[in-house]
Order: sequence, then C-alpha cells, then structure tokens
Amino acid sequence: MTDVLGVLVIARNGDRTEYYQDPKTYESSYTESTALGAAESHHLGSFLRSTYMSSSSPSYIADMKTDLVDTHEVHVHAKAGGEGTVIFDSAIALLQGLFLPNPANKIVLANETTVVAPLGGYQYVPIETVEPGNDRSLEPWTDCPAFEQHISSVYSSPEFKATAKAAGPFFGAVRDYVFGRPTVLENAWNIYDYVSTELSHNKTYAHRLPPTLVEQARGFADFHENAIFSDKDVGGIGNLAGRTILHTVLNSLTRIAFNGDPLQFLLIETSYHPFISLFHMLEMTKESPELAGIPNYASALAFELRRGPAPEDRDFIRIKFKNGTNGDFETHHAFGHKSDIAATEFIYRIENYAITSQKQWAAACSAGLDDQWLHIGTQNAISSTVFAILAAVFLLGMFILSKFVKSARAKAQNARIRLADDEVSQSHQPQSQYPNYGTLSNVGPGIVPF
Repeated sequence: MTDVLGVLVIARNGDRTEYYQDPKTYESSYTESTALGAAESHHLGSFLRSTYMSSSSPSYIADMKTDLVDTHEVHVHAKAGGEGTVIFDSAIALLQGLFLPNPANKIVLANETTVVAPLGGYQYVPIETVEPGNDRSLEPWTDCPAFEQHISSVYSSPEFKATAKAAGPFFGAVRDYVFGRPTVLENAWNIYDYVSTELSHNKTYAHRLPPTLVEQARGFADFHENAIFSDKDVGGIGNLAGRTILHTVLNSLTRIAFNGDPLQFLLIETSYHPFISLFHMLEMTKESPELAGIPNYASALAFELRRGPAPEDRDFIRIKFKNGTNGDFETHHAFGHKSDIAATEFIYRIENYAITSQKQWAAACSAGLDDQWLHIGTQNAISSTVFAILAAVFLLGMFILSKFVKSARAKAQNARIRLADDEVSQSHQPQSQYPNYGTLSNVGPGIVPF
C-alpha cells in the first residue's frame, strides 16, 4: 500500500479555436473546442488514471474505487467564464480517459431485465460549473477595477517599456501575418494565440509563416502574461487568480486529510491564468524559472496529500506539474523546501492570502460592500436586482390593499341584520393546498462557493 491519501488536480483545457482577450480588461471572445483539444484532454485523463488508479503506480490511491466512479470520492469542477464551453468540453474528454466505459455500469430492473449504460457502460461523472456571476473562484480578474489598474501599471512600468522597445523588430516582422491585429507588446497574448492557432489548424498559413516567429511570439506572450498574473507581494492584486482558487485548494486538502470525509480526488478544469499566479505565490518560479509563463494545453498541476513514513504521523504535500501532453509529472517544491512540505506548514504559510468570499473579492477589487453585486454579476444580474426591488414594492402594495379590503368586508358584514338561525354553514378550509414533499438538502460537496 502506498502513502497517497488523495490528490487535487488543476488541469488546463485542450486545444481550441482563436481566443481573443481584451488587453486592458481581459474580457474575452467566444471560442470552440477542437478534436485535437479533446484528444489532448483525453490523453491527460488516461495519464491521471495510470498515475493514481493503477495498483502498480507508486502514487496509487489505494482506498479509492477505480473501476466504477464513486461520486462521493470524486468531484469535478469546471470554469464557466471566458473559455467556459471549451473548458467544459475538456473536462468531459478528460473524464472519458479517467473512467473508462465499464459493462458493470448497469442496472437490473424489477422485471429482471439488465440494462447496461450506453457505449458499453459509459460513466457519466457529474461536473459542477463555476459561473463567475455566482462564484469568483475561477475567474476573479474580470469586472475588477483594481486588476485593471494593475494591468495599466504593468504597461507603464520601465521593464515593460524596455521589453516593448526590444520587441520592435519582431512586431515589424509579424505584422504581415496577423492581418490587421495591433502589433504591440500590450497585444502580445492575442498575437501569439492567433499565430499558434493558425499554425496548428491552417495548412496554407503554416507553409507561409517564417521560422522562429511563433517561438518569438510565445516568448513575448509569456513575458506579458507572467507580468499581468503575478505580483511581487504574495497578497497583491496581480496574484488574484491564485488567491481565489487557493481557497478551494486548501479546503479540499483539509477534506482529504479528514478520515470522515470520502473525498479523495478533486479535478478543477480551468484556464491558464491561475497556474501562473500559484507558481509565484508558492515560490516555485525561484527554483524553476521556466514556470514563469503560459502552461501548454492540457497541463496539470497536482497537489498530492501523502502520509509521512513511520514513525511520522503527519501528512505532507507533494506538488507535481506536467506541462502539456508530452512527458511525465515533475516534482516541484514550495517555499524553498528540498522535499515534500508538511501540510500544516503549507496551510499556515499561505492561508492568509486566500480570498474566501465574494465580500473579500469585492474588497480586493476596490468594489464597496454596498455595490459589490454590481461588479460580480452581468447586466442581467443588475436587471434582476431592479426587478426584485420592483416586485417587492408591488407585493407590499398588494398586501396593504388586501388588508383594506378585508377590513371593509368585516364592517359590512357586522352591519347586516342577523336571522335567528345561521345564514350559512362554516366553511372548512383545507390545511394545505399542496402536499408536503419534504426539503432538499444540498449534499454535493466540492468547491466552497463565495
């Protein structure tokens, strides 16, 4: 038996079509999954299965059911904002590789008929989508004034200006291959995303693109995104993407460590942004500076909770990262450690930087408590709020009117001449117009919503 108690995996989505992000606000455009992206995520799922669900693996989670998924042991969450549709598709593809179709996924009916799930016993694993209008844990950077100010500060910094000047020759060379897109360092992400997407999907474009242009575009995009999604201060606004997802990381590791909680495997399917912030917050970039950039499609960051060797009775955390579909997990260390870090120390050193509620997110984004919901939701949410207020006023008016009508009727009834016998029989009102079906309790644990 190995010493892995459970694992939390943060996975990036697979390949997709072009994805534009506004350089000033990071509001994004629509994008779609590709067959390549599905294959990449499926490959990652197969890799995770061989790592954590194979008895021959040194990281085997011995107490977890691996043939038929137990939804008490396995939880999956997918970011719904930004690349949401692609991320959801990637989560499905990953799960197809993680839990293979199994003929044992069947039911015997009352008439003794056996029905096997479609596709040879396909396993339908529930996925909880994380909507930014309700939960900011996976997309905290949009509609955030302080983050937009951070972006502006990065663009005006001496380092950014010096890099922009040095990048002049590249942007001059790439201009003819991006078809009207602004060729400036501020737009580095969109330049790289367009070039790399066309290089993968468009044969004519691939034959025309000069050598090294995509590598240079990637280098400047890495510089750009690393500057935007990091901060010199661990609790700074640049690390916002890491600070909001960190709450889920810590909460899940605590649950895995608790013997009374069945959770053993949590998958968070998301975009590239929180990877960069977490690498900086955990000081992993000091030991591995190559992590200061955009992780490849279908990358995975794993936090393994391990029981220490005898006579050690503490739990430890081992951090592993797999950059894309090639290669294996590589072990990285947090906070300058040269080995696994004690879970208690890991939590102690980082928990105070986690953003755990919408109120804290609003404060970090300089949105006051009174108007935080105007920043959390979309225009639809604002309209819903106005509608709710008008509805409340209408209901209050109806309540007052009904009281007035009842009072008037009572006075009129008292004024009537009574007969010796009862005029009418007493009415018998039913105790309830609707049957009582009980209450529903939310028993689906997972991400603690803001």
